[in-house]
Amino acid sequence: MNTITTWNPLRDLEEMQDRVLRTFGLGMNRRMPEGQQSISTAEWAPSVDISEDDHEYLIKAELPEVNKEDVKVTVENGVVTIRGERKLEKEENNKKYHRIERSYGSFLRSFAMPEDAASDKVTADFKEGVLLVRLAKSEEKRPKHLEITVN
Repeated sequence: MNTITTWNPLRDLEEMQDRVLRTFGLGMNRRMPEGQQSISTAEWAPSVDISEDDHEYLIKAELPEVNKEDVKVTVENGVVTIRGERKLEKEENNKKYHRIERSYGSFLRSFAMPEDAASDKVTADFKEGVLLVRLAKSEEKRPKHLEITVN
């Protein structure tokens, strides 16, 4: 009897990407035999939102269950870097894990600073699992509003 399978045109590309990432020790095998799932944890990078207003840029990073002491923000050569670690809970002898889907371990996110951001006026606040990195806009580089008369 023939089995009907759904054709996924991206499957070959995903498998090739997995092979390349595994070669460099970066990926994890997403393909498991049917009915089996891996218990290993995935690499992760926190989600961020980046916004701006007239006075500053704001990078808002979600860091649930990350301690403030485990987060470091640096500015170097026009790049803002957020690095840290979300630690796996200490294993208890009587606890048996069946699945671990949340990601743990070290993370690193880097963002190029806009030209009008002042690298000496960067602040960071951490509250309730959210990191707010504020990049003030430089006064001299801030565009001036000019109204031009149309002739």
